[in-house]
Amino acid sequence: MMPEGRTPPVPSASPELDPESFRQAGRALIDWIADYFAHPEAVSVFPKANPGELADKLPACPPVHPSPQSEILADFERVVFPHLVHWSHPGFMAYFAAGGSAPGVLADALAAAVNNVGLLWKSSPALAELEGRTLEWLAEAAGLPEDWFGMIHDTASTATLHAMIAARERAAAAAADAGSYLDLNRLATYTSEQAHSSVEKAMAALGHGRRRCRKVPCDGRYAMRPDALDRAITADRNAGLTPIAVTATIGTTASTAVDPVPAIADIAASHGLWLHIDAAYAGAAAILPEMRHHFEGCELADSFVVNPHKWLFVQMDCSVLYTADPRWLRSAFSLVPEYLTSQEHSRAINYMECAIPLGRRFRALKLWYVLRSFGIEGISSVLREHIRLARLLAGWIQDSKEFELAAPVEFALVCLRYRPGGCDGVRADAASRALLEAVNATGQFFLSHAELRGRYAIRVSIGNIRTGEAHVRRLWELLNSLAGHTATDPLSGRP
Repeated sequence: MMPEGRTPPVPSASPELDPESFRQAGRALIDWIADYFAHPEAVSVFPKANPGELADKLPACPPVHPSPQSEILADFERVVFPHLVHWSHPGFMAYFAAGGSAPGVLADALAAAVNNVGLLWKSSPALAELEGRTLEWLAEAAGLPEDWFGMIHDTASTATLHAMIAARERAAAAAADAGSYLDLNRLATYTSEQAHSSVEKAMAALGHGRRRCRKVPCDGRYAMRPDALDRAITADRNAGLTPIAVTATIGTTASTAVDPVPAIADIAASHGLWLHIDAAYAGAAAILPEMRHHFEGCELADSFVVNPHKWLFVQMDCSVLYTADPRWLRSAFSLVPEYLTSQEHSRAINYMECAIPLGRRFRALKLWYVLRSFGIEGISSVLREHIRLARLLAGWIQDSKEFELAAPVEFALVCLRYRPGGCDGVRADAASRALLEAVNATGQFFLSHAELRGRYAIRVSIGNIRTGEAHVRRLWELLNSLAGHTATDPLSGRP
């Protein structure tokens, strides 16, 4: 009996899980993830799937009625799982690793639960201040200037776009100070011919066209040539263009080449250009004192990007952009509508004033979680092991008669070519391509390729937290065992 005067509760129409149902579903999900991590090699690293197969298995219309959580998880395993590429697999060596780690999974779940949105400081003091502090930790660990301002983006492409916008903003201010204006139709930026496509995309996104991103020639180690950079800038100035920025790379995508930052910084300064450094992959290695020589001159940069979701074992997505002078980001993006105005405080950080997005996810939580879980010491030990394994593989290649290194091994990426019988040119290209396809077809490993000096090279990127020496040894055995079966003449098809 209800007490007199009380209204009976109205049953909720919400399909939301009640706490006990959520608890049961969560336990099942965590058990599934734990089993997945416990046996990472139980599945093929790359699926045997064709485009459209998964889509054809899914209903054409959206679900009308709620489904039990157990059924949804079962359907994930039955329908979705067979089409996954397993980035957490120890044999995933195709691209720079983004497999994350177990603590990163926990942090992502926690961030999704509290679901804080970063707008102003007051929209989530925790989000704003945890981001500020963890980026200070990362900068200190990597030996970067302690007064740099940092913020988290989704990817390095977004971070680089923001850096180019800041460069344009500073150039416009300089022109105004000189009593002139910046002609947006005559801008130019510069980067290495080995640089990531995001640098070109930034110019395209800004409406200046990819052709206005000048690709500077490289030396024999695939690093940007400062003399060629200086000539390109001078030629553009003489042609009436306005150079605004140079992007140097530490750890290029194809071969992890390192551009000579001190020389490039001198040239950028002499021409009054913004210097952006793309260390999206290799920036993690700056926490190792023995690798700091690769980062000489970085303190001279105007901006610097590193992706913790690559080699710092943080879940995708988490890209950190540092800048020596955040006022140019604020100059470009500080547009505060009335409903978001607030009383300012000197320690309050409003990240929305420094970026295109208004709202932002709580990405700092997973960076904080991983740094706390492993410590700089733990992360360093894994990075050192990956570098050792890359050098071990490189040594085996150098001792081989039919394989050769295609690029210097600077970090934990190895580029190799297969040259059966000492062949070269198109024959070696075809042999290397066939060997890569044969390795990937086994499902034990997933490798990718690059073009270096116009020649095909196999890329072996060691960066997964679960990859050990046994996996690298197995890959070398597989490369050698499959090599004889793929050594055909590409022109005749005969062995």
